[in-house]
Amino acid sequence: MPLGLGRRKKASPLVENEEAEPIRAGLNVSGMEGVDVGVVGLGEGATSEGLPPPPNSMRPRLIFHTQLAHGSPTGRIEGFSNVRELYAKIGEAFGIPPSEVMFCTLNTHKVDMDKLLGGQIGLEDFIFAHIKGQRKEIDVYKGEDALGLTITDNGAGYAFIKRIREGSIIHQIQVINVGDMIESINGHRLIGCRHYEVAKMLKELPKGKEFTIKLVEPLKAFDMISQRSGGSRSASGVQLGTGRGTLRLRSKGPATVEELPSAFEEKAIEKVDDLLESYMGIRDSELAATMVELGKDKKNPDEFAEALDETLGDFAFPDEFVFDVWGAIGDAKVGRV
Repeated sequence: MPLGLGRRKKASPLVENEEAEPIRAGLNVSGMEGVDVGVVGLGEGATSEGLPPPPNSMRPRLIFHTQLAHGSPTGRIEGFSNVRELYAKIGEAFGIPPSEVMFCTLNTHKVDMDKLLGGQIGLEDFIFAHIKGQRKEIDVYKGEDALGLTITDNGAGYAFIKRIREGSIIHQIQVINVGDMIESINGHRLIGCRHYEVAKMLKELPKGKEFTIKLVEPLKAFDMISQRSGGSRSASGVQLGTGRGTLRLRSKGPATVEELPSAFEEKAIEKVDDLLESYMGIRDSELAATMVELGKDKKNPDEFAEALDETLGDFAFPDEFVFDVWGAIGDAKVGRV
């Protein structure tokens, strides 16, 4: 059966040796007052697209405890439905501008990319907010094609370093660290850019020339000074919290309460995440989970392709990639590894 001939332009890889993995912000919680769930999703979607957020009276009354990662009293936040609103609530709790928040980690104050707040929050998770610290400007000589960086973004306009490959160009520059926000490259301001845009710009910098990068590091507590993390890849399918369900937020349509992913879904998400890295140079477990959700009930690859175009058309996935994803979902259904 043909797979949507002429339905999209084939996408070229965004990054080859540099990955990107977004923190994605969901929208639109409605009618969820008093729901007993174990995980709050901050799901898929652009940070400012989709339907407008619901009124406060219709949002779930879920209260979380939070601290500033470098040290602060404990605050309580509630009433947010996406990452931008979360940062705004943190700003209100601690009397700081929301723009000072770079990213959040769960259950640790350290710059641990395995604990980065992503698509869901367990009800018992403690949120640590990392805010802007020292600014620094570094001249880097690009002596190889790849710099050895993995870039992610916080869903609110800041791209930062998630991983530094050992032995790479960047690894040899001790003042550049995991968690550093990329403010500009060669004077080009990157606030408001997505992770893949920044990764593509870094990849396209000419080999054999020097470039200037301006970074902002997270404000550190005393016990975090001089620590350099390798930013290892987080495992796929890890579930946060201990509750019975997931509140999944979407950029289009209402939030839904779902069971935690089944064994089939976890395996399928892991396989699709591997395919994303192979075809597009990014790893994104939330995007992989969305694709599995879109495909698990479809009867054929054409229906799946149409669903991808409707929901994730901006990615312009290549046809052969869609076939492979469809195959991976099918293999997971019947238990093939």
